[in-house]
Amino acid sequence: MTKDVEVAEHHGGGGGAEYSAKDYHDPPPAPLFDADELTKWSFYRALIAEFVATLLFLYVTVLTVIGYKSQTDPTLNTDQCGGVGILGIAWAFGGMIFILVYCTAGISGGHINPAVTFGLFLARKVSLIRALGYMIAQCLGAICGVGLVKAFQSSYYNRYGGGANELADGYNKGTGLGAEIIGTFVLVYTVFSATDPKRSARDSHVPVLAPLPIGFAVFMVHLATIPITGTGINPARSFGAAVIYNKDKAWDDQWIFWVGPFIGAFAAAVYHQFVLRAAAIKALGSFRSNA
Repeated sequence: MTKDVEVAEHHGGGGGAEYSAKDYHDPPPAPLFDADELTKWSFYRALIAEFVATLLFLYVTVLTVIGYKSQTDPTLNTDQCGGVGILGIAWAFGGMIFILVYCTAGISGGHINPAVTFGLFLARKVSLIRALGYMIAQCLGAICGVGLVKAFQSSYYNRYGGGANELADGYNKGTGLGAEIIGTFVLVYTVFSATDPKRSARDSHVPVLAPLPIGFAVFMVHLATIPITGTGINPARSFGAAVIYNKDKAWDDQWIFWVGPFIGAFAAAVYHQFVLRAAAIKALGSFRSNA
């Protein structure tokens, strides 16, 4: 398959190069502040989609965590090798992200995570108004999702920790923060890579569904960090569980699950946009050509 990707045409004396005939198009940067969005139904539809998706995400995943703990509770003489295990919990989180990103990508972009929204905002993929709206909708959805779990299974919910993220015994806060930073970097980096229009054009002969690598990134990060922090990498997930569970330990460690993911998202946005996509070099070249 022949593809015209960034064909360079060299011209005599200047020795410069002009790039043309690209078979992909980068969308224009989103405006920093777009008040017109507040008048559009598509904006509110996207907020509803983010709210419902995060609600469903927390409902299924927190139920999975509580179910596993109840199935392996040593005080109930249960089978300690029973339940879904850490592998099953990781599959629940990764699988739900795959499903929900697939369902909502065409409506809201399928963020379902304030850290993802923050990273895409830094890359000028969404406006400030949309980013703030998404984060609020995600946090409210997470609270409602965990609230449904508690409403349906109150005794199990309180007995088995409510699915709240806490730093595990034996790990210091620096280790937990590092786990959240690197884990979120993996996730947001994958989001950028899976939705990159240049990659999609170059690899069009390889039919890869974008939600699939994103879901697998969540799955793999959970395998690595469940023993450390229970795996946050999503401030809405951690916040919603802490609000409903409302115990001191969950609130004491809450800052880790906001600072870590936002630092990781920032690093991923900078790495993808300015290193891999060379945005700084392109901007400098455009400035010189217009000078």
